[in-house]
Amino acid sequence: MEILGIVAFVVALLLSVMVHEFGHYITARRFNMKVTEFFLGFGKRLWSYRKGETEFGIKAIPAGGYCKISGMTPDDQMDPGEESRAFYIARSSKKLIVLGAGSFLHFVLGILLLFVLLAGVGVNSLTSVVKEVVPESAAVVAGFQQGDEIKSINGEEISDWARGVDLIRSADGAALLFTVERDGQIVELRATPRLTDVGGEERYVLGVVNEIGTKRLGVLTAGKDSIVITADMAVQSVKSLALLPTKIPQLWGQTFGGETRDANGLVGVVGVARVSGETIASGDQNWSQRIGTFLLIIASLNIFVGIFNLLPILPLDGGHMAVAIADEIRAFFARLRGRPRPAAINVQVLTPITAVVVVVLIALTLLLLVADIINPISLNG
Repeated sequence: MEILGIVAFVVALLLSVMVHEFGHYITARRFNMKVTEFFLGFGKRLWSYRKGETEFGIKAIPAGGYCKISGMTPDDQMDPGEESRAFYIARSSKKLIVLGAGSFLHFVLGILLLFVLLAGVGVNSLTSVVKEVVPESAAVVAGFQQGDEIKSINGEEISDWARGVDLIRSADGAALLFTVERDGQIVELRATPRLTDVGGEERYVLGVVNEIGTKRLGVLTAGKDSIVITADMAVQSVKSLALLPTKIPQLWGQTFGGETRDANGLVGVVGVARVSGETIASGDQNWSQRIGTFLLIIASLNIFVGIFNLLPILPLDGGHMAVAIADEIRAFFARLRGRPRPAAINVQVLTPITAVVVVVLIALTLLLLVADIINPISLNG
């Protein structure tokens, strides 16, 4: 069963890569740029077919993918008569759209996955069904029993127990009329919540423990919440990236120093795949909960990758976007001085910087790979 989860993660990851590259492809085509290749994977070509001027296919190493746009630098040779279709000479606004389209679709995919989770699969939520009555509580005095389903409080229908908790707390100790369903019969119970210490805070409580069930949101609510959660995840991704340099020494110690692996620390693709496998194989959750957790993992991964790709460093998309923005700043100052627009920056001039970044990313990837193998993060602790 764990293998099924790992395979599902790999498939989801490759689909995410395809969506990212499709963003580049469709916008480049929209601006009449020439796209010659669209491949999943790297290395030896396993299968491909040509449609128009673009070759689509799969390569042997499933470690990403790429969309090859002609004329990325002035040194790229364009076919005679197609010089105007080079990426290099396009307006900066078009470059930014093409470069940012991959990350944009990661965010769209994250929103869609969260929407499916909230509106289709559902999320764990406290129901209005009483699982346990706390001894010596207001609920005992009122006559609550296990299995009672609280239908209303003071005449207000309760469909979400969070609302029920709000009504109990806001009553400030006043008696409340509860309508409950018990064995198919409607029963009215009057209870006076008691002020109780809950985690160091005094709160009015009824004294019941409710069952956990699956709750599906309405389409509009799910759509709104999906966007809000995506924004929250994006903010957390930015914070995580800002703290990345401080976490690398910790990861080194956890990998080679025998320290306990931090579940909230850095994790690589292998680690996420392992967690996905454990999620699908978990016997502590039903299938709805397993699928929901898996969707949450894939959604958060897409949002993180979308943010990561926007970092203003080459060879990431964000690095190329930073170059395009720098071009516009240079052009702006040239206009102020009455001078012609300067030639676009050739990213090949920045090759030494790009090479350093690539080496650092490869080193971090290898460190994460080793850490995920010899000291993996596990859902089971």
